[in-house]
Amino acid sequence: MPYLALDTSTEHLSLAISTQQGIVTRNWPAGQKHAEMILPCLAALLEECQLTMEDIQGIAFGNGPGSFTGLRIAAGITQGLAFARGIPVLGVSTLAALAAGCDANQVYACLDARMNQVYCAAYRKQDGVWSEVIAPCLSDPDAIPVPSGDNWLAAGSGFAMYGDALKNSLGTRISSIDATRFPLAKDILALALPDFIAGKGLAAHEAELVYLRNKVALKTHERINK
Repeated sequence: MPYLALDTSTEHLSLAISTQQGIVTRNWPAGQKHAEMILPCLAALLEECQLTMEDIQGIAFGNGPGSFTGLRIAAGITQGLAFARGIPVLGVSTLAALAAGCDANQVYACLDARMNQVYCAAYRKQDGVWSEVIAPCLSDPDAIPVPSGDNWLAAGSGFAMYGDALKNSLGTRISSIDATRFPLAKDILALALPDFIAGKGLAAHEAELVYLRNKVALKTHERINK
């Protein structure tokens, strides 16, 4: 059955649909234009797959952490489409999706959180199943939680922005770095499909976001005064 996944948590727009031939995915550089681009891009992808929204049986979305505005766009679009169709939704961690897209069994996922901070988490894959080693958190680059063991792949935009500080914190535990990788809808969908098939999808109004930074919506002077 066809399922849809979307992610707008970074400067990229990522969409994916499961079909009988496999997952079809498309990614676009969106900057700050996710809201303008997402519905036309979705319409084009559905047409490419010879499907309509009437065929979609569930929607997965990157529920954070990530851009505050981007996460709200993803949640809003997901809820609107799901309400209209009466289909289930699932939120998937952007950091887990980032890890799942890597060709490695141990991934330290790290996204730029702005304000000189990062979102980070660590995941390990065993027998094809990913497990959380360090839960998603917000941290200063020089104070990130460090996993045990060696041979970790470091991935994500955090390493592009704060590479030296992060490398100093992780030391020899990391074997390589891919700072260009970002969460992709195809990996969100791959993580969500087993739960959809098992009937674990949620009602649209139950979709939740993971911000991690509680004061993200406050203005600068309000954050300073808090």
